[in-house]
Amino acid sequence: MLIKTFGSAVYGVEAITITIEVNWLNQSGKDMMIVGLPDNAVKESLQRIESAFKTIGYDVPRTKVVVNLAPADMRKSGTAFDLPIALGILGASEQLKNSGALERYVIMGELSLDGEIRPIKGALPIAIQARKEGFTGLFVPIENAREAGMVNNLKVYGASHIKDVIRFFEKNETGIAETVINTREEFFNAQYDFELDFAEVRDRKILKGHWRLQLPGT
Repeated sequence: MLIKTFGSAVYGVEAITITIEVNWLNQSGKDMMIVGLPDNAVKESLQRIESAFKTIGYDVPRTKVVVNLAPADMRKSGTAFDLPIALGILGASEQLKNSGALERYVIMGELSLDGEIRPIKGALPIAIQARKEGFTGLFVPIENAREAGMVNNLKVYGASHIKDVIRFFEKNETGIAETVINTREEFFNAQYDFELDFAEVRDRKILKGHWRLQLPGT
């Protein structure tokens, strides 16, 4: 069975959507392989995924599985493709109900060996690109949810474990609260959130021809 999920690759300050095609082939051989110019960190995701599956009670397919990261002529790097690849394998091996809904979301996250989802880099440009391309929502690690949630008109979900994401799709896209950020309030508060305040200046000293502000406790 062929399943498509979507991730994203960040190059500089821009993100490019990556289509993750997972095909469970009904033929001998239990090897899983990733093609589409993955680096070593991406290839190693298969070991992390296998460990996570066994920890949470899912089966690793015993026939051949091919994962293609498209566009195939673009180098893919990092560990953030673990989660979409894992969900694609579950969908292709018919272990995930409602797997067709996967295509409506961009999904990113590194997996630990027990299935916990670790933080990624570039959540904001990924969210911007997901909204631009009309995806329903974005899944990111819980630590990245506030950053991605700054983008409006996009449902952003923060997850801490792969089991939470699996339940979300099996329960008809429910079970995880959407991250909602009031950008006006965040901007207003940021204007007054300073690490240092000139009201705390106690003294001024000249050090080698330069002014130095002396703060309490320094």
